[in-house]
Amino acid sequence: MAQTNEIASFLRHNDKLSPLLPTVKRNISLQKECRTALPAIFDACEVLNLNEDQLVMSTPNASIAAKLKQQLPKLQAHLQQRGWQINAIKIKVQVKRMVDKPEPVKQALLTGSALCAFEELRNNLDATPQNEGLKAALSRLLSRNQR
Repeated sequence: MAQTNEIASFLRHNDKLSPLLPTVKRNISLQKECRTALPAIFDACEVLNLNEDQLVMSTPNASIAAKLKQQLPKLQAHLQQRGWQINAIKIKVQVKRMVDKPEPVKQALLTGSALCAFEELRNNLDATPQNEGLKAALSRLLSRNQR
């Protein structure tokens, strides 16, 4: 809700964007009404526009669009009961590009005895070129897990 207030404040104080504020508020209200009428379906849908008496909504895929299309008479009746002048509802399928967030690197919590064992291994390894990489990795592991 705080983010919505920040957006509204930004729009209100920007001369070029302030005329958009009534439309944004209307679309947010419509979004809430649609979610109230069809909570199971409408979590993935969005109100795009209300032009004259036609509501335009978006869905992320054709499957949800088909389910929503079956529920349009119920949605339209609900919205009309709540005072919205909507005589037609149009659905647009708009596939959103999903941005995969990199998974955080999981780091195991090592016990004190495990840390002692790794430190002992690092200290007892021969100083040869073959062991340099392993010793460096053990040093990094120990430095990350110091208590």
